[in-house]
Amino acid sequence: MKNAHSQCCSNSTEDEEHSHDNLEGHSHDHGLDTDNNLALFGPAMGSFILLAIGIVLDYVLKPDWFTETFRLVLYTFAYIPVGYPVLKEAFQSIKKGDVFSEFFLMGIATLGAFAIGEFPEGVAVMLFYTIGELFQGLAVTRAKANIKSLLDSRPDEVTVIDAQNNATVLKATDVSIGQIMQLKPGEKVALDGILLSEKSSFNTSALTGESVPDSKVKNESILAGMINLNSVSHVEVTAKFSDSKLSHILKMVRDATSRKAPTELFITKFAKIYTPIVVGLAVLITFIPALFVENYIFNDWLYRALVFLVISCPCALVISIPLGYFGGIGAASKNGILFKGSNFLDLIAQVNHVVMDKTGTMTEGVFKVQEVNFNSKFDKNEILALVNVLESQSSHPVATAIHEHVGTLNNEIKFSNVQELAGLGLKGTFQNNELLVGNFKLMDAFSITHEVNVDAIIFTTIAVAYKNEFVGYLTISDAIKFEAQTTIDALKTLHIKTTLLSGDKNAVVQKVAQTLGIKNAFGDLLPEDKVTHLEQIKKQDKIVAFVGDGVNDAPVVALSDIGIAMGGLGSDATIETADVVIQDDNPNKIPLAIAIGKKTKQIVWQNITLAFVVKGLVLILGAGGLATMWEAVFADVGVALLAILNAIRIQKMKF
Repeated sequence: MKNAHSQCCSNSTEDEEHSHDNLEGHSHDHGLDTDNNLALFGPAMGSFILLAIGIVLDYVLKPDWFTETFRLVLYTFAYIPVGYPVLKEAFQSIKKGDVFSEFFLMGIATLGAFAIGEFPEGVAVMLFYTIGELFQGLAVTRAKANIKSLLDSRPDEVTVIDAQNNATVLKATDVSIGQIMQLKPGEKVALDGILLSEKSSFNTSALTGESVPDSKVKNESILAGMINLNSVSHVEVTAKFSDSKLSHILKMVRDATSRKAPTELFITKFAKIYTPIVVGLAVLITFIPALFVENYIFNDWLYRALVFLVISCPCALVISIPLGYFGGIGAASKNGILFKGSNFLDLIAQVNHVVMDKTGTMTEGVFKVQEVNFNSKFDKNEILALVNVLESQSSHPVATAIHEHVGTLNNEIKFSNVQELAGLGLKGTFQNNELLVGNFKLMDAFSITHEVNVDAIIFTTIAVAYKNEFVGYLTISDAIKFEAQTTIDALKTLHIKTTLLSGDKNAVVQKVAQTLGIKNAFGDLLPEDKVTHLEQIKKQDKIVAFVGDGVNDAPVVALSDIGIAMGGLGSDATIETADVVIQDDNPNKIPLAIAIGKKTKQIVWQNITLAFVVKGLVLILGAGGLATMWEAVFADVGVALLAILNAIRIQKMKF
């Protein structure tokens, strides 16, 4: 992050474009590099020691040999380590056409203090400013820590094996799609792929913020940034290094801090107008009293003007506001939530209506057997074993749901004459007995009588007939996520309206909405229908967020005031379109993201209020001659330090 001080009063477009372009902290236009805290600590400590010696000699010991010349020499040596970088920055700013920077303000204030013999105050301004820089550097480093950890999540090299199991170490950027990666225990995954090993466990904290081991089985997706935990695993590469989901996440994080919130933009514009006005007032304070004050003393009024200039530096604003937003982005990243810009932190704090997709957002996105309703005259376990084997001939999601419910296939069961009847289901023969598994149209096609009211069943229904008799049916549905209920409850606590939109069967959508306590729910929607519904909602409510995960959600995510994507199972199109990405698909992160946005905004406005109140009070006192340079220093740097400490609180908060 570019030093926030350098943005003060800056008219440079270049500064705007590159203000946060390097999260690794090596790119600074500012003369004082906040990331190199040791480089600041040495000069600050040297200056502090010399200043302390000077003050003791000046105000305590008062030796005869400590003449004005000695004072000037000692305080000059104290001033140079901390003052020179600021004066250099002021000169460079003037060369760029940015005259009224805070460096200029501090430069003329401190040099003026030296001109009238107020050496300690001149040194103190620069010293405390440098100490403020040190604190800011520490705060920024802490804020970056959560985000920077992502940058270390991809190894540069990959072990690739060939058909003969020969291992070769390649650069991750040189690995092609289709090659096989070999992962040792404790090794990080460099590229997205599919697990070829039967089973393996991974630490997914770099992607989700959750350190709980995630067990993966053969053919499941493995993402760059995961850590292989307990056994050697083989993964087939499915995306190039630059196309991995983690690469997209890193790009989002890099881009995030370059998008400024409206509050930041307002303060930047305010500073550009405010600073020249303050300089003009300082000139008036110096000379205008000569027209109406009887005992006008130039040095006294110049001192007041210099105090006024020191107080006027808007350090607390230009440091703490970007730092507050940066801290909010860092806190969110720590919890597996990616904001693509500080402007979205501001926006999400104002959300009053959350519209969400059902499948993959409130539900697991995976079909599961909900109910097995068989006639008691049949052996339930025997029929399920037969159904499981027959359905294994199909690749339909229903077959997968049944297999997961029943378990391992019984190898002793062998079907003959297996047929897949389009739009109906499956038919097969076991020990000369026919088994039918499909919808109720299949039952009608084979004249199997039943007394089931199909319309009364909400979920997808799989009917079963064996030996020409109706056995019963299974219902299959997408299970509601464990966290869905607490999510809706939390949103209600925040007084935020909720609406459910889905392309799924309306009866299913209404059932899910009823279970979760969502009043407004609409099903059987095409993507364009979702857009229509969202447009109607936006007419009624001020700020509307939409949460989705599928490709068909991308248009409505783009249309919403703030789009939130489920990043784990979500499509790349939706993730790219969204303003906020929840990396682990946990819906509880929706109210958490809103809470972080609200807290960030609260802290930013606390800092703005603090800065204006304290500075306004001391400015009045300074202009009236009631505040010295020391009060000016503490008003300037003290408020900035308090604002910084307040801004970094958000990173320590537990939501």
